[in-house]
Amino acid sequence: MPLKISRRTVVATLTALGLATGAAVPSFAADKVKLRLATSGSETDQRSVAMAEVFAPMVADFATYEPSYNGTIFAQGTELDAISRGNLEMSITSAQELAQFFPEFSIFTAGYVHQDAAHQVAVFNDPLMDAFKAKAEDELGVKLLSVMYLGRRQVNLRQSKDELTVKTPADLAGVNLRMPGTDAWQFLGKALGAAPTPMAFAEVYTALSTGAVDGQDNPLPTVVDAKFYEVTGQIVLTSHLVDLNYIAISKSVWDELSAEQQAKLQEAADAAAESGRQKQLEKEASLVAFLEEQGMAVYEPDLAAFRDQVQGMYLESEFAASWPEGVLEQINALGSK
Repeated sequence: MPLKISRRTVVATLTALGLATGAAVPSFAADKVKLRLATSGSETDQRSVAMAEVFAPMVADFATYEPSYNGTIFAQGTELDAISRGNLEMSITSAQELAQFFPEFSIFTAGYVHQDAAHQVAVFNDPLMDAFKAKAEDELGVKLLSVMYLGRRQVNLRQSKDELTVKTPADLAGVNLRMPGTDAWQFLGKALGAAPTPMAFAEVYTALSTGAVDGQDNPLPTVVDAKFYEVTGQIVLTSHLVDLNYIAISKSVWDELSAEQQAKLQEAADAAAESGRQKQLEKEASLVAFLEEQGMAVYEPDLAAFRDQVQGMYLESEFAASWPEGVLEQINALGSK
């Protein structure tokens, strides 16, 4: 009668031998690292797609990627705390969320700090970011892996370009510009030269159509998705806020990886961010042509004039009180390279 030996028996025997001799015990199948990612975005969001289609396959040999969408396992704004407490491995987070823990991160939420997608990457990879990254790691247990490009916010006005041409902030004087209702957003509207009006996003289309407001600011995909082009006449490419997210991972999880695994995971995060960045840039470029086909004027103002005024007002405000000295100048210098 043949002897039947179970897998459990073999494992137990090898383990006993290993303990007795001090020898390493081979594993039948090494356990993979579980990487649960929580995001408030949908499954079709460009950030989610990039992580699922680019990041996940690149780490599949040592990690299991388990995304959750629409804030299903952790509500938006609670993900960093969940990572800090050891209840989550990864998230896609914002500078605004990090600023709730570390006020100095608010510099990356201010108008005209980032100039474009390439500038975002240069800033994130520059030594000036080391202190910011170290603070998040040491005090929150969160490691920032890479920066994701979300798009540029532009000024969208009811008037045609013949009625109002915007070259400098002075041209927006008296323009009722709908902005989100927080103090930070209202400040940015004033810095742009406009008269900011707080209003819920759901009310903006009707307000534009009736003239209750003269304009609104959003990235071009939002202008198209919300069909604001039906009730407006122009897009002024102010690019006053180049929005971003960070791919974040638990520092304790990162530290448990081998050097080779860390390198692969970093490469995967950078590749996912680059994929999403290029797709978003392509989408923005195609939407300019679409909006022009709808009869809208799309043009760029004097960006230097806008940047000078906006940054000057920030530096004189309470918003800049937590910014490390000299960092804004370093960021600006990277944009001129």
